[in-house]
Amino acid sequence: MHLPFPNGFLWGAAGSAHQTEGNNVASDMWALENRPGGFLPERSGDACDGYHRWREDLDIVRDLGLNAYRFGIEWARVEPVEGQVSLAELAHYRRLIEGCLDRGLTPVVTLHHFSSPLWFQRRGGWTDAGAVERFRRYVRAVLPILNGVTWVCTINEPNMLAMMANMVKREKREENVAGAMPPPDQAVAEALMTAHHAAREELGAAAGIRSGWTVANQNFEAADGAEAERDAWAWTREDQFLDAAAGDDFIGVQAYTRVCIGREGALDVPDGARRTLTGWEFYPAALGNAVRHTAARIPGVPILVTENGIATSDDAERVEYTTGALAGLHEAMAGGIDVRGYLHWSLLDNYEWGTYHATFGLVAVDRRTFARTVKPSARWLGDVARAGALSG
Repeated sequence: MHLPFPNGFLWGAAGSAHQTEGNNVASDMWALENRPGGFLPERSGDACDGYHRWREDLDIVRDLGLNAYRFGIEWARVEPVEGQVSLAELAHYRRLIEGCLDRGLTPVVTLHHFSSPLWFQRRGGWTDAGAVERFRRYVRAVLPILNGVTWVCTINEPNMLAMMANMVKREKREENVAGAMPPPDQAVAEALMTAHHAAREELGAAAGIRSGWTVANQNFEAADGAEAERDAWAWTREDQFLDAAAGDDFIGVQAYTRVCIGREGALDVPDGARRTLTGWEFYPAALGNAVRHTAARIPGVPILVTENGIATSDDAERVEYTTGALAGLHEAMAGGIDVRGYLHWSLLDNYEWGTYHATFGLVAVDRRTFARTVKPSARWLGDVARAGALSG
């Protein structure tokens, strides 16, 4: 097997601000994690101490042979109090951007990755009448530090964020795959779409920036002739968010597994099926299928794979999964789909929204010392990136 990828293809790894930085104390997620009697099993705490150790992390990405790094700017740090922008925090994120550029890495910057300032949530969150203008103001504050940045993700997985809104209302943490959750809060979904378009308007004022958002692709498959039920299920949870990206500079595809839909809704993972640490079905074909579905839904919009990976304690299984995912991605690209890059989730074993148990990282992090240990899977992916081809 020798599957070459195009020259200029982005090969990288990803993380988010809240999951890696630590002590994001002004955010709604921090408040949720630290609520007495809350439903999350673990709090983020110091996370990976990435706020201080970002230079080491960028050195790892560069030394592996990757050429791109996706990271987040944390709104709750930039604007911890409404209307009070922290120039020191903007300078911090500018140093991170320059750190990428100095190392020859393409920065892929996410402006909102699930967490918001606590004051924003207390003002009513995304459904408050002033929410979109507050987000626009934040984007406008960040814009001056984005010089040299080509790829900007406005909002990460808005479909997941809208489903999480329902989850938090019920005070219950779902243990199943995202695609099997109840439908999104539609008011939140529509507010996020409006906020995304407002952010793109602001970003459009800067030369050279390509902007889009990322969607959690669930690979909905019909079982027992339930095509109509599948389509209805997929519309609320995924397709309306893809359609909202028509005309964007790119769309971020984020795929991990599949969800089968029967007459009554989402089906359990079949008995005996191979599972990951999150309980999801081991399904490397998810990536290629998600890319094909996205391209068919919004033809002409370039695709950037902004997340794909597996929660496993067996690093050889990570290589096996990623090999299958990249082979499926190559097949989709050979069919004419415009894919610009692949960013593995995640660079680090980070905080997975309630737990550290689900290890997605190419790099292990000691929970006490924060020491980074590069795994064999990371070196393998670096070799793929250096060669510009999947071989084996």
